Amino acid sequence: MQFLWAFIIGGLICVIGQLMMDLFKLTPAHTMSSLVVAGAVADGLGLYDPLVKFAGAGASVPITSFGSSLVHGALSELQRDGWIGVVTGVFEVTSAGISAAIIFSFLAALVVRPRG
Repeated sequence: MQFLWAFIIGGLICVIGQLMMDLFKLTPAHTMSSLVVAGAVADGLGLYDPLVKFAGAGASVPITSFGSSLVHGALSELQRDGWIGVVTGVFEVTSAGISAAIIFSFLAALVVRPRG
């Protein structure tokens, strides 16, 4: 049953993103930014962790979880280190994902040549 809920919740997040691009004519960048902010707001309100516990990978894989991770790291470091923790906590939690994106993008640029 957990696989079904992961599929449904993850699919709904993707459908929301697709509708934002199709109906509201938002660019992919605006859509992605909106979903990151939505995940951040949901985590700030304490709603995203229960969603991850319920849907598993259906909530932890989409881009909304990146916003959730940013806020989650900032809030936990705020409690530990004070206001400076807000800045450091954002990078502590998400640094592995950001580093991987940079490294794999660089490697892909070495292999694939752009057309034009």
